Amino acid sequence: MRRTDTRLRAAAAGFTLLEALVAVALMGIIMGVLATVAAQWLPNWSRGLLRVQRNEQLAIALDRLVLDLGAAEYVSAREPGKWVFEGDEASVSLVRSAIGPNSRGGLEYVRFSEVGNSTGRALVRMRAPFAPLAGDSTVLSSRVAFSDPVVLLRQPYHIVFAYAGADGVWKNSWQGSLPKMIRLNVLDTLTQRLLPVSTAVHSHVTLAAPAPEQTEEPQQPAAGEGRAER
Repeated sequence: MRRTDTRLRAAAAGFTLLEALVAVALMGIIMGVLATVAAQWLPNWSRGLLRVQRNEQLAIALDRLVLDLGAAEYVSAREPGKWVFEGDEASVSLVRSAIGPNSRGGLEYVRFSEVGNSTGRALVRMRAPFAPLAGDSTVLSSRVAFSDPVVLLRQPYHIVFAYAGADGVWKNSWQGSLPKMIRLNVLDTLTQRLLPVSTAVHSHVTLAAPAPEQTEEPQQPAAGEGRAER
């Protein structure tokens, strides 16, 4: 009877000190192995996730650029034979049909340009309600109050614009008319490499509005000619 009670008390006593030390040591070894494995794959996982996020942002930015540039409208400027459009390597300004939940229809100015801030340079889309400009309308960036800035693309990506007319010659700047094509060169500023996602946009509007006809005033006969006939 006493032996049975002793065995029951020993079984209910739990782990011995030696067993507890062995369990702690095994747990430490397992945690060390897990920490080593996690230290190896966690940085790669973080870099892969960041790369995926950047690629998604680049795809969204290119889609927005293609849609806006392709929808540029022929809007006559104050100067005869010129249209509201200007672009260089870092920015593009144009007129297109207004879009968005808060738009009231009609036309609007749209501008893409690079701006700098504390986090670096970024490509920003801005817009403004359309209104005819008096005088020279080629410098839209300084004469139109653009608002509603939306960041489309951040570093390390950089977009360089180029323009071509009917002759197919690419130029770094364009003013006064709509180009036939606009090229978007996407650069990686870290590696200075041109990315294969670079593309070109065809203008959806291929014909300009007809220019107003110039009427010629009838010529008055000279005073000497009338006397000669008499």
